[in-house]
Amino acid sequence: MPSNFHSRRRFFNQPPFRRPSRALLLGFIVLLAAATVSGCAAVPLKEAGTLASYQKLGPQKGTFAKKRLYVDGPQLARVKTVAIVPTVFSFGAASKIRSEADRSMVSNALDRALCVALSDKYQMVPAGQPADLTIRSVIADIVPTNKAVAGVATVVSVGSGFALPVGVPRLPFGLGGLAIEAEALDAAGTQNAAMLWSRGANSIQDKPRVSEVGDAYGLAAKFADDFSRVLIAGKEPKGLNLSLPSRQRTRSWLGGKPKYAACEAFGRAPGLLGALASRYGAPPQWTEKKSKPAMTH
Repeated sequence: MPSNFHSRRRFFNQPPFRRPSRALLLGFIVLLAAATVSGCAAVPLKEAGTLASYQKLGPQKGTFAKKRLYVDGPQLARVKTVAIVPTVFSFGAASKIRSEADRSMVSNALDRALCVALSDKYQMVPAGQPADLTIRSVIADIVPTNKAVAGVATVVSVGSGFALPVGVPRLPFGLGGLAIEAEALDAAGTQNAAMLWSRGANSIQDKPRVSEVGDAYGLAAKFADDFSRVLIAGKEPKGLNLSLPSRQRTRSWLGGKPKYAACEAFGRAPGLLGALASRYGAPPQWTEKKSKPAMTH
């Protein structure tokens, strides 16, 4: 065989000519991500009629999460103790989730995340006891997750993790969502802060979980993070929160004892077991350690 044939063969087998296949694969994944990033559940802001006042709320803002906000920084600066009234569902939202246990799990996840986050600055006391500030939250609307689609999305996502360098984004169908209104009232019943908030799950940031409330469960904690930042800062936060979580937050996230006993009313986080279950699309019901009786407004 001619020597120049072997030369050409060695030339085309060099690394620069084997890389395009991987580059094309990564390019395909990037295009798929771009195509699915716009796939998210549309959840408009919704009033449940439970806030002391809506008049002070600012204009709607936000991209992923929509929100209208009011905050009185000087009043919040005087706060030392905080109580959380267990979150309730509006009648309309409750009618969309048949299982009382599922509703309870979502509201409990919200309260637990809020209690742990606020423990960074305030002393948390049980609901019903005297407190400088009392927080009330109502789930005004909920978009159930399509369990069948979430199951398929899990198989695709997990399977791609073994076969491809990066995971394929979640299928942009059957996504869930959540709308919440919350306020913080002082001992005299004066509104010190309030927020209307809504967010739909999206293909990139929210992992599919095979549960009717799979997305709402995760979004409840995201609301708690947003609202707690407002209450701790006493103003509307700017940009992303890039600070590292405190030691007490990390311990609580891992399922450890919370900083204040009042937070035990909402149970402890599933921790690493919950994170593993989320990775493989397991329903949050499998790893939740405690639920409380659901309440409907």
